[in-house]
Amino acid sequence: MTEPTLRTLALDELPLLIDWAAGEGWNPGLDDAPAFHAADPGGFLGLFVDGEMAAGISAVAYGPGFGFIGLYICRPDLRGKGLGRQVWDAGMARLGERCIGLDGVPAQEDNYRRMGFAVAYRTLRFSGHAPQATPPAGTRIVSGDPGGAGLAAYDAAIFPAPREAFLSAWISSPRITRMALRDGRIVGYGTARKCLQGWKVGPLFADTLAEGTALLAALGEATGGEELHLDVPDTGHGFGTWLEQAGFAQGFATARMYRNGVPGGDPARVLATTTLELG
Repeated sequence: MTEPTLRTLALDELPLLIDWAAGEGWNPGLDDAPAFHAADPGGFLGLFVDGEMAAGISAVAYGPGFGFIGLYICRPDLRGKGLGRQVWDAGMARLGERCIGLDGVPAQEDNYRRMGFAVAYRTLRFSGHAPQATPPAGTRIVSGDPGGAGLAAYDAAIFPAPREAFLSAWISSPRITRMALRDGRIVGYGTARKCLQGWKVGPLFADTLAEGTALLAALGEATGGEELHLDVPDTGHGFGTWLEQAGFAQGFATARMYRNGVPGGDPARVLATTTLELG
């Protein structure tokens, strides 16, 4: 084995890392790579051995104050050789002293704690079919982005940092976006993307539970009634309880963990996380 070489992944190399995520059972979206890359073109690192990628990680910087770690995978046939640790160290070095987030599975929580991360809240995967739900009085559900800076401003008040480039790509076709408006003002939005199995809904941000459930119903209709998957924090308006009562099945759990403090934003309005890979 030759000496490993670390470098930034080009856009056309990113699908391989996402394919590895599929192999781990993470059920990524079918068209994630362009939007992921738009978030931070320098934020995807690969460690290469004998000309082939051996390990990868996303270390996406959302400006100078916040970053997110994801897609941390070593090729199965090369595990146990320290290659994963090399790419981890490179990703962490890239994000430096920013507040850094990740979504970790329970088995890895202790490892992340030893690296300075602390649990902020827990997230549970729910899968099922959206029931019908009527928007609250005075609220209407519309397709897509109404234009201007409204959606970016709404998102930036909830997510820990502005992410205009990512958001512009994320809400675009082939993903499906619905927005909740009251008196011309955005009070929620959600995006669904086709995955290997069903559709993932994320983000699903809303001011109230009623607006969030109406958005979910609209996305369920727009995706043809196929199975939906949502990663639901335990901080958002009791949404997990509502999904359970609506017949959604619980899946695997993760923990949102942060290092170097806790970022801003408004987790109470996060009914479903955007992605476990990018926050």
